[in-house]
Amino acid sequence: MAALTSSCSSEFAASRVFPAAPASPAPASVRWGSISLTLKPYPLSSTAISAHRVSMDASVAEKPKAGSKELAKDTLLTPRFYTTDFDEMERMFNKEINNHLKQEEFDALLQEFKTDYNQTHFVRNPEFRKAAEQIQGPMRQIFVEFLERSCTAEFSGFLLYKELGRRLKKTVVAEIFTLMSRDEARHAGFLNKGLSDFNLALDLGFLTKARTYTFFKPQFIFYATYLSEKIGYWRYITIYRHLKENPEYQLYPIFKYFENWCQDENRHGDFFSALLKAQPQFLNDWQAKLWSRFFCLSVYVTMYLNDCQRTTFYEGIGLDTKEFDMHVIIETNRITARNFPAVLDVENPEFKAKLDRMVEYNEKLMAIGKSDAPDFMKNLQRLPAIAGLAGEIIAAYFMSPVDSGSVDLAEFEPQLVY
Repeated sequence: MAALTSSCSSEFAASRVFPAAPASPAPASVRWGSISLTLKPYPLSSTAISAHRVSMDASVAEKPKAGSKELAKDTLLTPRFYTTDFDEMERMFNKEINNHLKQEEFDALLQEFKTDYNQTHFVRNPEFRKAAEQIQGPMRQIFVEFLERSCTAEFSGFLLYKELGRRLKKTVVAEIFTLMSRDEARHAGFLNKGLSDFNLALDLGFLTKARTYTFFKPQFIFYATYLSEKIGYWRYITIYRHLKENPEYQLYPIFKYFENWCQDENRHGDFFSALLKAQPQFLNDWQAKLWSRFFCLSVYVTMYLNDCQRTTFYEGIGLDTKEFDMHVIIETNRITARNFPAVLDVENPEFKAKLDRMVEYNEKLMAIGKSDAPDFMKNLQRLPAIAGLAGEIIAAYFMSPVDSGSVDLAEFEPQLVY
């Protein structure tokens, strides 16, 4: 998410460009009910910084000391922030131009979001701090990274949805985006509060301005965000169910909130499903099939490679990383087949075999990056692994797909229905 753009204290100079930060920005606060995010910007350095952690110790209240936390590096696998063409998005929801809009469906979705089922769900208790104190050694570092990456992903969703709600003029769609930004802000705030249990916090204001914003056309935003929300649902609910059955692995109480939390992700995905159905050109031609497969592959591969770098975390909560990921991929793919005109054949054993070979190539690339060899030598050493990784990704893309499609648009019953 899901799994994106904008700023609470800065405006977009144009629909495709995120503006430079003002010379002396003031702190901004965003509040949804009891949830408050204070965005305190810091002056930008000349170096692009992907994440910014601040020690919560009193001695470093204003800025982090050198040893407080190494800044995360921005790679292809880190959570990203996105922007889009807001003018094109606005035209898509103009009734005079688009006669595929189903007002009653969007009205029903709006009422669902207004109900705000999780308004009082994200309430902490003393169990959080006590549990954090018990997590030590390598697992503590991995757990902090999990909270940080999750917070960054949720916050990126908040930024995109907030700006879409502000920029769009179609009342119902704009209001739904605003309400979804409420959910994402709540999630990000809850995760960031969790980091405070480990004496850390993400400076979200700095993060907003320091990150690079990637432009995606609205069509691609729909594909990618739908998948992000649905895969987020399956990740959360799978972890929740596993820990409910195996409470001895319940290391930290945040997992107890995942059952209700994942319903926010599911509702967000349903909204993007409605957006896609309102744009049948994104679902009913050969190009749509190619793009659908591309985004499925991108999301699945990114998750698999990311998680296989962090097996310590999943083993720490009693999960087999690859089995967990394949379960999530298969379930996400099945539900996605209700909407996308084509999906990947992820239940073919060869698909997992390709993913595992991608992991091997990715591990080689990581090992080369950590070596002491000169940069020019590292670049030469990377070439075979890059070629192998690219070859596996391309081969996975061209595996025979599963034709599916929207229940509303297809003349046939989808082959995969959850």
